[in-house]
Amino acid sequence: MIETPTYKAIAKSLQSVAPPSQHFPEWKEWEKNGFRFFFLFFFLLAFPLDWKFYREVFSIHWGHLHFHDLFDLTKYQIQFIPKERLPEFGIGSFANWGIILIISLGGALIWGRLDSQRKEYTVLKYWLRVLLRYRLAAILLTYGFIKLFPLQMPYPSLSNLQTNYGDFFAWKIYFQTLGISPKYESFLGFVEILSAFLLFNRRTTTFGVGLIFGFLGNVAVANGFYDIGEQVLSTSIVLIASFLLVNDVPRLYSLLVKEKATPASKFIPHFPEGTLKRVRVALKSAFIVFAVLFAFKAYSNYAKDPYKIPHTPGLSNAYGYYNVKEFVLGRDTIPYSRINPDRWQDVIFEKWSTLTIRDNRPVLIDKSSGEAVHEKDIDRDYELAGFGGRHYYYYEADTLHHTLALQNKHPDLRNEKLFLTYTRPNDSTILLSGINQNKDSIHVVLEKVNKKYFMFEGRRKPVKI
Repeated sequence: MIETPTYKAIAKSLQSVAPPSQHFPEWKEWEKNGFRFFFLFFFLLAFPLDWKFYREVFSIHWGHLHFHDLFDLTKYQIQFIPKERLPEFGIGSFANWGIILIISLGGALIWGRLDSQRKEYTVLKYWLRVLLRYRLAAILLTYGFIKLFPLQMPYPSLSNLQTNYGDFFAWKIYFQTLGISPKYESFLGFVEILSAFLLFNRRTTTFGVGLIFGFLGNVAVANGFYDIGEQVLSTSIVLIASFLLVNDVPRLYSLLVKEKATPASKFIPHFPEGTLKRVRVALKSAFIVFAVLFAFKAYSNYAKDPYKIPHTPGLSNAYGYYNVKEFVLGRDTIPYSRINPDRWQDVIFEKWSTLTIRDNRPVLIDKSSGEAVHEKDIDRDYELAGFGGRHYYYYEADTLHHTLALQNKHPDLRNEKLFLTYTRPNDSTILLSGINQNKDSIHVVLEKVNKKYFMFEGRRKPVKI
C-alpha cells in the first residue's frame, strides 16, 4: 500500500469517528470498489464544488432576499459545461453527468490503488448518507413550499383557457393540468415537505425515501415525457433516494419477506463526549432555520406578488373574452376571417396588464420555461412561454386620456408596438382606435362574450349547455 502524509492524515481522521471497541465486518472486494465509485459520484453530484455556485452565493442581495435565490442554490448542480451551452431537453442535458462518471471511475481506480488494504468503509458510508439526506431534504423543501403555496404552477390565465390544445407545448399542458387544481398542487407540496422532514431524521429515512419513490418517481418520468426541463435534477433525486434505500433493502427483505426478527442499524459515529450532540443540534438547527426562512419568503411572494404573474392591475372592469365585432384597417372594413393575417379574431383582457390578440399572423413561440424571476411585468413570461396561438402584449393604460400603449411581450419582438385610444359606450363594449404594429390606422369594436367554463361552473352543480 502506498502511504503518503495526506493519506495517513485522512485515514487517522476517519478512524477517529469510529468507536475504538467496535469492529465492522469485512467488505467484499466488489463492495469496496463499488462504494469508492458511488462515493465520488454522489459527492460530486451533491456537494457544491463548482466555483460558479459560490459566485451565485456572493451575488445575492441578502438584505432583499427573494425565495428564488435560495431555490436556485438548493437545486444547483456542478457545471463542468455551463448549462447555457447544453440543450434543455434530451440526453445532451446530462453531459455534465458524463464528466462526473469519468472522474468517478478514474478516481475510484486511483483510490483503490492507494487504499488496497482497507477492509471496509462503514464510517465513510455513514457520513455520505448524512450528506445525501440533508442535500435531498433541502431540494424537497424548496420544491414543496413553492407547490404548497401554488407558485410553481399558477392557475391558468383566461388566454390559456382560450388557446387550442394543440398549440401548447407538452410541459405547458402538464403545468396547466396541475395549476387548474391549486388544492391538489398544495397537497403535492405537502407530500414533498413531509418527505424532507422524514429524511431529516435518520430513523425515518426509509419512510421518506418510500414517499419519494411513490411521488418523485412519477415526477422524474413526467419531466422526461413532458419535456419540462428539470429531468437532470429529478433523475438525480431518484438516484440519491435509491442509494439511501439500498442500505435498508437487506433488512426490509429479511423482515417483510422472510418474516424474521431483524435488528435495526444502530451505528453511531464516535466523537469526544458531547461533540456528537452538538454536531446534530447544529445541523438540525440550520436545517430548521432554512426551512422557516424559505417558507416565509415563499408565502410572502405568494401573498403579495406571485413571481410568474404580472403584478400591475389591468384596465378596470375590462377583464374578459371579447369577440372582434368590427375591424377597420385604414379605410377598409375587413369582415371576420380565419385566414386574413391583418384581421383580429378575438381579444382578451387579463386581470393584470396583459392583452392578447388572436389573428392569423405567425406566432413566435417563447421557448423558455417561464421560471426566471423578473421585476418588470413585461419580462414575466410564464403566461406566454410554451405555446402559440395568441400574441401577448404588455400595456400601460392612461385612464385620464383613455389611451393604451401596447408592447409585444416576446423578448425578440419588443419593437412591435401599438398605440390606441379606447372608449366604453357600455359595460360589454370597448372601442379601440389608433396605430397598429405596422403603423396603419385601425378601428376595432370589441364585444364581450359571457362565456362559461365547466371548471368554473363546478361538477356538483347542474351544467346547462
